[in-house]
Amino acid sequence: MSRERLFLYDTTLRDGQQTQGVQFSVAEKVTIAEALDAIGIDYIEGGWPGANPTDSDFFEVRPHTRATFTAFGMTKRAGRSAANDEVLAGVMNANTPAVCLVGKTHDYHVTAALGISLEENLENIRASVAHMVAEGREALFDAEHFFDGFKANAPYALDCVLAAYQAGARWVVLCDTNGGTLPGEVAAICRAVIEAGVPGDHLGIHCHDDTGNAVGASLAAIEAGVRQVQGTLNGLGERCGNANLTTLIPTLLLKEPFKSRFETGISEDALAGMTRLSRKLDDILNRVPLRSAPYVGASAFAHKAGLHASAILKDPATYEHIDPALVGNSRLIPMSNQAGQSNLRARLAAMGISVDPKDPRLALILDEVKAREDRGYAYDGAQASFELVAREVLGLAPEFFEVERYRVTVERRRNRFDQVISISEAVVVVKIAGEKMLSVSESMDAEGHDRGPVNALSNALRKDLGPYQACIDDMKLVDFRVRITQGGTEAVTRVIIDSEDGQGSRWSTVGVSPNIVDASFEALLDAIRWKLLRDRVQPA
Repeated sequence: MSRERLFLYDTTLRDGQQTQGVQFSVAEKVTIAEALDAIGIDYIEGGWPGANPTDSDFFEVRPHTRATFTAFGMTKRAGRSAANDEVLAGVMNANTPAVCLVGKTHDYHVTAALGISLEENLENIRASVAHMVAEGREALFDAEHFFDGFKANAPYALDCVLAAYQAGARWVVLCDTNGGTLPGEVAAICRAVIEAGVPGDHLGIHCHDDTGNAVGASLAAIEAGVRQVQGTLNGLGERCGNANLTTLIPTLLLKEPFKSRFETGISEDALAGMTRLSRKLDDILNRVPLRSAPYVGASAFAHKAGLHASAILKDPATYEHIDPALVGNSRLIPMSNQAGQSNLRARLAAMGISVDPKDPRLALILDEVKAREDRGYAYDGAQASFELVAREVLGLAPEFFEVERYRVTVERRRNRFDQVISISEAVVVVKIAGEKMLSVSESMDAEGHDRGPVNALSNALRKDLGPYQACIDDMKLVDFRVRITQGGTEAVTRVIIDSEDGQGSRWSTVGVSPNIVDASFEALLDAIRWKLLRDRVQPA
């Protein structure tokens, strides 16, 4: 039996940009649009041309996509024709193949917010959609506050969506604008809309996550008959965000009944790039990826309990709902002072190290991990450092270089604008194959901002490692976390650093010391050594 087509609509570049603290540049919008097109999204909503300079400039240079590119705007205003409404004209002038217009469907919003009659609002919807169709555009109508409007005045809310559909809208999108409608309500109301005369293959769903149900409500709408689903990458969006496409897409492709009933434009290869796409967006936004994110988070397939790890060794399906490789993620067996030999053997196997279960060095590794965690280390969140510890015990840790000394100075002074600033300078001396190498770096970046002593130290350490330089050139520090593990005069500082390379690979390392700079340096050293080890670099 053939599967039904389900259409995926991404609004990261418009609704996602309404996230607090998010503002895409034109170049970033182009990058994201190209990435969305590459995975097979059906519709890409680029923004609201005319609403701000960035969106207007983006539509001038938007990439050519296989996906249907869509401009967003609003229905015409009362008292003028669609052809003479300059706001609507600005959206139409973006020359996209599709146009999505938002309109009121809650009677209270019509009378209170717009200050017009209910009939005038219906005419605005009809005329605007008809104008788009007459101009040769694929017309979409976003029924704003639809679910709240339906619960307040169902006949009028239905009149609004029927007006759009009958005027020629290809898609009528039911919006849970306030995000307060639960999945069961969403399903029942979607079925009522279909029964009223808008076919499911002309209906879309747009959910916000204010109750944490955006994905569940979207799936409920699909089961009720809706055939277009909208969302954003990583769940970006106003307030609590939108339905998360990095969760929705794997669910639709891998979970029943959706897997058997529907087909999308997303291929298996594209699905395998989902984790990388999610992290790419976080990288653009300079945000730390959510470790607990479904499917794509670093902890989504982490198994810390010894009982779990033991079962995973026998059959991963015992504690994993899918193979992590299907979404481009990987299994993680963290090490901690709770770990047993099951965790350890699983972790070593993941590192590509085969050790006989009776090898006495397994106990030595566990003893070393527990002793270090007593001193303040934490390896369940720093797997790269754990691997280095294990390899040291097993005699499998190559010596790439030796740090002879380092120094960090911090100076506070006034600049030429008579502003008080601080600037750090780091000096690192390493020995590689008997040759000393000295590197110096400041904490000031290209824009003149001070990035602190740890940044200066990181830059100095990575500035010149001779024969290893090509391997570490694409490394960067993406997160830095500090915790004081003891109080009083014996306080110990734990630093965990997340690093990333040009291939999108991320790894975490830990350092511990009474001195925060020294703890940071230890974590930085581990990050570089693990990268050299992972890339199979031969010691000089």
